[in-house]
Amino acid sequence: MTRLHTYLNFAGNTEEAFPFYQAALGGELTPSVRFKDMPVEGVRIPGADQSKVMHVGLRIGPEHMLMGTDVLESLGQGLVVGNNTHISIHPDSKEEADRIFHALSAGGTIEMPMADQPWGDYYGSFKDKFGVQWMVNSACPRQPSR
Repeated sequence: MTRLHTYLNFAGNTEEAFPFYQAALGGELTPSVRFKDMPVEGVRIPGADQSKVMHVGLRIGPEHMLMGTDVLESLGQGLVVGNNTHISIHPDSKEEADRIFHALSAGGTIEMPMADQPWGDYYGSFKDKFGVQWMVNSACPRQPSR
């Protein structure tokens, strides 16, 4: 079953925001993953940004996750009201992830094409033709390399 989650971008204060949301909404925080914990080949994260939050989640009930990240100006990212929220879709298979990605991104702008990621998932992101930002993230098992 495909699930939808809310993904928020922050200007360096994700670590402050998520305990605030937890206090207000309850739920269980996932461990924070720092940019230094997930090196991406070919991408150099400056020292000042190494400890910023790459990903954190707040599990709210059995079906919803509020997730977040710090945007990094050092990577050319910038927080603008309007780009601080994504709808995150979690399909059960790579095939469904590809189908959803291609259908919703038609006429839009692809930020990151669907690909296997260092954290183990199959992921891509885009802005649709209406300006809505989406992430597609499938935790399906990786296929062995041939």
